[in-house]
Amino acid sequence: MNAVIHVNSKDNLVTCLRPIAKGETITFEGKEYTATSDIPKFHKMAVAEMKKDEYCYKYGQIIGEALTDLHPGDYVHVHNLASTRGRGDLKA
Repeated sequence: MNAVIHVNSKDNLVTCLRPIAKGETITFEGKEYTATSDIPKFHKMAVAEMKKDEYCYKYGQIIGEALTDLHPGDYVHVHNLASTRGRGDLKA
């Protein structure tokens, strides 16, 4: 079974299909990624460098903006990703 799902070529995030332990290296699409922290099942991991405020893509769609610089292997969740979906609080 694959450890992650990567749906679209523009995705810079993947969904983990099982828990990934800090320091664990996974391989998919011919590249290796080492988790920088524990990542729970069905949570996201970065698979590309992203600068603060850059868009994060999952399933070919923008799901948010990076709150910090993100690196391959980083756990991505609400602590470092601001959702751009349904953000009525940001409307002027």
